[in-house]
Amino acid sequence: MSQKLHKYFTTGEFAKLCHVKKQTLFHYDEIGLLSPEIKTDNGYRYYSYHQFDVFSVIQLLKEVDMSLQEIKRFLEDKTPLELIELLKKQSQEIESKMRNLNRIQKTIQTKIDLTERALTIDYSQITLQERREEQLFLSRSILGCSDKEFLNLVSTFIEFADDHQLNLGYPIGAMVSKEQVEQGDYENYSYLYIKTEEKFEEIPYHVKPKGLYVVAYHKGSEDLIDQTFEKMFDYIRRNQLKLTNYTYEEYILDEISVSSKDEYVTEIMMNVERL
Repeated sequence: MSQKLHKYFTTGEFAKLCHVKKQTLFHYDEIGLLSPEIKTDNGYRYYSYHQFDVFSVIQLLKEVDMSLQEIKRFLEDKTPLELIELLKKQSQEIESKMRNLNRIQKTIQTKIDLTERALTIDYSQITLQERREEQLFLSRSILGCSDKEFLNLVSTFIEFADDHQLNLGYPIGAMVSKEQVEQGDYENYSYLYIKTEEKFEEIPYHVKPKGLYVVAYHKGSEDLIDQTFEKMFDYIRRNQLKLTNYTYEEYILDEISVSSKDEYVTEIMMNVERL
């Protein structure tokens, strides 16, 4: 090897430096993406350390889903300004992906937290709890609507929540008015809701008030949920309480976490005050 070539990497050495197989470098050379700086008459190939920067940019652009042909076209006709423009665009796309991944991570953590909490609850107990204020994104009113209207309203609600990334892993809940609950019309919901932490001015929200709630858990089919409500009313009477506002219902265990509807658990929260 000549003295000059001592400052160059062989294909194997350069592949090791770049953490790829030699075949990757051969392929890049074949398609004209990255060729050795020196090719000798006897077939040896040598890369300079400067080419590591080029390889790094190629790998970076691959990571942001640019094809090898797109990268090649860029490298064949590049200018400093075009590089700046390209990297700024890719930076914006990365930031968007990071925001989406953070949202996914938050959703996963919410699901973990809710399921872990569900496993600690004694479902047989009815309790009086002080609950904090919560921000809810509401559907349009579904009180007394037909089945067709209900499906349309629910579809619009879910699509809007997805488009605005309001769903962070909390279950879709339902609100029943004080009047409907007192009439025993437990399944004639007023609104659907999703708990959310971010707030946008153009989006309607309902604040679930801080205060006292009678909390019970209904396990199994919703066909028998009236029995749980009756137990809650008995608790309210015995403890000299009265309903003041909406009742809130949401699954804490559903088909995501259990295999049978008999194992579904609905948390029911009645907003009350002392007489």
